[in-house]
Amino acid sequence: MSEDADAALRADVRAGLRASPKQIPCKHLYDARGSELFERICATPDYYPTRTELAIMDAHGAEMAEAIGPGCLVIEYGSGSSTKTERLLARLAEPAGYVPVEIEPTALEEAAARIRERFPGLRVEPLCADYTEPLAVPEVAARRRLAYFPGSTVGNFDPGEAEGFLRAIADTCGPVGALLIGVDLVKDRAVLERAYDDRDGVTAAFNRNLLTRLKRELGAELDEGAFEHRVIYNDEKQRVEMHLVSTRPQTVRVGGEAFSFEAGESIHTESSHKFTLDGFRRIADRAGFTVEGVWTDPEQLFSVQLLERAHGAASAAGEQG
Repeated sequence: MSEDADAALRADVRAGLRASPKQIPCKHLYDARGSELFERICATPDYYPTRTELAIMDAHGAEMAEAIGPGCLVIEYGSGSSTKTERLLARLAEPAGYVPVEIEPTALEEAAARIRERFPGLRVEPLCADYTEPLAVPEVAARRRLAYFPGSTVGNFDPGEAEGFLRAIADTCGPVGALLIGVDLVKDRAVLERAYDDRDGVTAAFNRNLLTRLKRELGAELDEGAFEHRVIYNDEKQRVEMHLVSTRPQTVRVGGEAFSFEAGESIHTESSHKFTLDGFRRIADRAGFTVEGVWTDPEQLFSVQLLERAHGAASAAGEQG
């Protein structure tokens, strides 16, 4: 872990534990072990988003590629294992290159190597970075830039934050850019809560791994056994919340600073907002995008959406001519 990353983790943790309610940004769930556990979550029977999105990509990938057009530079935000990206790249016409953006260096290197092997003629420029910060995207000659943000990760942002994040993507993509994004949809509470609290306990291990990371990397003094994984669906905010709940009164120490917990008090580690199609369209509109395509599964559990920069579609069409 670099000194800058260590300092960022320490600052976020100390600020988050001083807050009321206590919270730690979900990006810190993704160290090497966390990334490995997340890949396992995606394969559990209870976690519907990954298999549903893959089915949508398989059923409609050709339509998506046609709507995107040829010669684009694909910039993937939070590339992980790049499994879904392989399906996209296989269908795109003459992609100019691929820039996977990932905060965890091991996952990034492994994914980039696999994409290079799978697509030997494709230019691959991995970028190890926090995609919530401004990105220094490599200059690659392309007809236009396509941001790719699969999964339901946009739901980790509050709606106002999601709008700001999409606006930043619009700036990165430029005036004729586009965004292909996975958007999870509002559905039955039981389905949602089970997806984030699977019967195999993988998500619980993923959440609790944050405590292990704090001890290993920050020297935190805490009893991992005195916290339990808990998931709730917040109806008012239309989001699944993941918490680490203290099972007894205790004190946690990080960097010489003490943080008191009452029994039942939690650290909020992740939110996953769910959207209606109209609700997400309004967020996209305010961020400078227009929704040009929406593909869903038969049960409307999940959607993949193509967003174009406002007036970007017409400009791109003119560039083709």
